Amino acid sequence: MQPPVSLLALRAFAEVGRHGSVKRAAAALGVTPGAISQQVKLLEHRLGVTLLERRNREVRVTADGMRLLEPLSAGFQQIEDAVGLFAVASPSRKILTVSTTPSFAASWLVPRLGRFSARHPDLYVRVDTTPRLVDLRSEGVDVALRHGAGSYSGLEAVRLFTPQLICVGSPALLAGGPPMLEPNDCLHHPLLQDRDRADWPLWLRARGVGAIDERARNGPCFENDLLLIRAAIAGQGLALVRDVYASDELSSGRIVLALEGSSPTADAYYFVARPEAMATTKVAAFRDWIFEESANRV
Repeated sequence: MQPPVSLLALRAFAEVGRHGSVKRAAAALGVTPGAISQQVKLLEHRLGVTLLERRNREVRVTADGMRLLEPLSAGFQQIEDAVGLFAVASPSRKILTVSTTPSFAASWLVPRLGRFSARHPDLYVRVDTTPRLVDLRSEGVDVALRHGAGSYSGLEAVRLFTPQLICVGSPALLAGGPPMLEPNDCLHHPLLQDRDRADWPLWLRARGVGAIDERARNGPCFENDLLLIRAAIAGQGLALVRDVYASDELSSGRIVLALEGSSPTADAYYFVARPEAMATTKVAAFRDWIFEESANRV
């Protein structure tokens, strides 16, 4: 008769699947990466399948691993939910886990969190930053702040606000370059591109520029708006960025508007949660607060 599967090994594998990293799984459980790897290998040996593909420092869950991960994650979440039922009677602080992108957390959410903590001293907010769409149920996330179309299967999504796309540059670049009188003048400056090189052609067309040549797609591209803003501050070119990310730099004068006016982006920011979580005290408190903050977002 085979011995029972180790609960520790199952939890180690579930955390690797949740975080997509052995190192982050180890940090979450308070052990070493070596201990996590050892437990997963023991589990693979016990089950007779390969659960993780290891490539240099990266890991990927295999098809067999995904078959195990989904019910396993749901099971651990049920355990956490059951234990959480007793948190109401506990005088200790409760934890609210919020998932969002690194850019949105750094430029908008984190600078405002002090006001939430002052209003709700009984709640600890844990900000989990990742560019991917997390699974709220299996990954133990209470709230996600997402930028998209607002359609998320099985979840409730409430619109917060639609960011505006603005054209910015450093004061030195604009003072030393051709004058900026109309949108077409942007093409006479170096242009800093988003990851897909799509924003400048769309923005120029929306501003009435007819013939758009290759200059609209040339220039270095960056993964997110914070990197675009840093490059603009350094005087490397003009950037199209969302106003929600640029307010501090505009206020300080590190960057300025190259042209007046703004254009709404195609997508908006949404407050997203599981339907059954919306009415919980901690999620409702965070929802009410962030709606107030959204009314004065910049």
